[in-house]
Amino acid sequence: MSQSVQRDRMEYDVVVVGAGPAGLACAIRLKQLKPELSVCILEKASAVGAHALSGAVLEPGPLDALMPEWRQSPPAVCVPAKRDEFALLTATGRTRLPVPPQQHNDGNFIVSLGLLTPQLAQKAESLGVDVFAGFAGAQALFDAHGAVTGVQIGDMGIEKNGEPGPNYAPGPEVHARVTVLAEGCRGSLTKQLIRRYALDRDADPQTYGLGFKELWQLPPGRVETGLIQHTIGWPLDNHTYGGSFLYHLANDRAYVGYVVGLDYADPRLKPFEAFQQFKHHPSVRALLEGGELVSAGARTISAGGWQSTPRLEMPGALLIGDAGGTLNVPKIKGIHQAMRSGMLAADHLAEKGSPKGFDARWRASPGGRELRKVRNIKPAFKRGLWFGLANAAFETATAGLAPWTLRNKAA
Repeated sequence: MSQSVQRDRMEYDVVVVGAGPAGLACAIRLKQLKPELSVCILEKASAVGAHALSGAVLEPGPLDALMPEWRQSPPAVCVPAKRDEFALLTATGRTRLPVPPQQHNDGNFIVSLGLLTPQLAQKAESLGVDVFAGFAGAQALFDAHGAVTGVQIGDMGIEKNGEPGPNYAPGPEVHARVTVLAEGCRGSLTKQLIRRYALDRDADPQTYGLGFKELWQLPPGRVETGLIQHTIGWPLDNHTYGGSFLYHLANDRAYVGYVVGLDYADPRLKPFEAFQQFKHHPSVRALLEGGELVSAGARTISAGGWQSTPRLEMPGALLIGDAGGTLNVPKIKGIHQAMRSGMLAADHLAEKGSPKGFDARWRASPGGRELRKVRNIKPAFKRGLWFGLANAAFETATAGLAPWTLRNKAA
């Protein structure tokens, strides 16, 4: 059907797929460097921020560099980090452990990504970026030489049988000199292009995690605003990677979340059930009891890190943010890395006008070096919690300079 349908055509210098922190940072930076470029962003959610979900503790450096005025008008949820706790849980006990250096949050902020991204979108639009929310990319477009030339937006009004209905509207084609994929974890276009260009040929298999997050309104006096708590151990066994986060906000509110590595071996494990068990731990139940669940969500994360990073460039397109696996898992942070990669992509395109060379540039950049430094921490937990903790201490002490790289394997 798509071959015979007459479609509208839009032309841009750069099209960005995904209005997350990576895509928005890329578009903003491009317009700051090259105001004459025409740039658009396609976002599948009905509004920017509607699908944005993260913990979220923000390292502000990249945001300061991109949009320093954000501190004068921060998002509605923006709490300076004040204290960190790290603990090991058993079924009934809780043992405080030293906070890993990667999880020291002095100078960071607890934010809502769903509130931060609309502010970034407003900044992008003020610079002349066209932001189209509610339009999902259905497939990539290619020229006669096999290079990416843009994106076809999905058709509207398709019936259950796959045929056009009475409200059918064909999705337009958005053509661009460069297409930037910022879809997040396992985006549909990203998967198509990784497969077409074999971008993962020299990388380890990607590994994934599933994160749950809830916002709670708690009785007065229980919240310590700015406290950041992480736990490992129960209810997961010693061979399953994962743990909790609990971020104390203002106004007697808190974020409560749990992340489970999806390479777990126990077929009986149910990640959502583990999250519920965690909330019934005596130390957590005492905080939540009598509170009210305000909202909840879940998302997957690309957790393979340095070893599983695919090649980030291809003819006519490049990958940024979680689409390229930039999350720093030991830090439990990805927003600053996503923004770094988006801004670097913009710098590269402004200088070179082409994706060629971006992969090597990212790997040599501070963001790439950050991933390489912690590359051996998560894979070691496949050999058990205690081995993983000991190896994490070694890797941290040696700043990731070990002459070996532990491999990620398909589960």
